[in-house]
Amino acid sequence: MSSDAQLFDSIEEKPKCPECQRLLVFRNGKAGPFLGCSGYPECRYIKPLHAEHDSSLDKVIDGSECPQCSAPLSVKHGRFGIFIGCSQFPICHYTEQKEQVEEATTEVQCPQCKKGKLQRKQNRFGKYFYPCERYPGCKYAVNNPPLAVTCELCQWPVMVERNSKTGLYLQCPQKKCQHKQQKL
Repeated sequence: MSSDAQLFDSIEEKPKCPECQRLLVFRNGKAGPFLGCSGYPECRYIKPLHAEHDSSLDKVIDGSECPQCSAPLSVKHGRFGIFIGCSQFPICHYTEQKEQVEEATTEVQCPQCKKGKLQRKQNRFGKYFYPCERYPGCKYAVNNPPLAVTCELCQWPVMVERNSKTGLYLQCPQKKCQHKQQKL
């Protein structure tokens, strides 16, 4: 018996696949947990364990108006959480973006291509990173604020600002170097 099928040992009546009558087992996929047929790959039956979108959960925002179609906006529940979108979806696909972080270009020149500057951007999880403004032509990026300070050890023209219990320090972003020095 597989370890997945053992998860149902405490259940008196084990769930069966409606297509082939084999046992259903817990699985995890990129879309989340699901029940899948133990006869995979011969039988491809799956049942997602997350709730499907329920439009009754959507709440219309009084006095709001979609800038694209003038319909009222509503608070919706999606796979990435709560968001605000047009109540006329799928006719209108307008969604309000969460607070926009302005992309600030730093004065630090990209050390890889030497043509662009590093700019501050925010990833989908809310963390900042500093890629070259010439992306996708140049894919250089660092995760900490860059400074135009040359590394004492390897002479790389950029160092990043890091924080520790003892205070701020500079570190070379080159994986082979990683030299640390006190911030001036």
